[in-house]
Amino acid sequence: MRWIWAGTGLFFLGLAIAGTYVPLLPTVPFLLLAASCFARSSERLHSWLLSHPIFGKLITDWQRYGAIGRRAKVFSTLSIALALLIPAFVGVAPVILVVQSVVLSAVLLFIWSRPEA
Repeated sequence: MRWIWAGTGLFFLGLAIAGTYVPLLPTVPFLLLAASCFARSSERLHSWLLSHPIFGKLITDWQRYGAIGRRAKVFSTLSIALALLIPAFVGVAPVILVVQSVVLSAVLLFIWSRPEA
């Protein structure tokens, strides 16, 4: 079972790394999932992820305080704005734009309601 958790954690870590380069792919949720999987499979991988100079602070802030840093909030807001603007310029059906706006507004509300790291 530990190998399944470790493999799943590596998969989520790969998605998180891809999310640092792909604008609409989230990074932090995949990091949190990877950390959770590593906690169940490998203390070494879990410790490595928590002590990582870039990703570690994001994970520990969320685990300890449920906090999201201001920089992450701003970047998320800009990414969500881009995710709304591109379909609008491409000419996606208005009903889809409305649904997308409602869902992404709820995401923004959640992000900005979290305490700051």
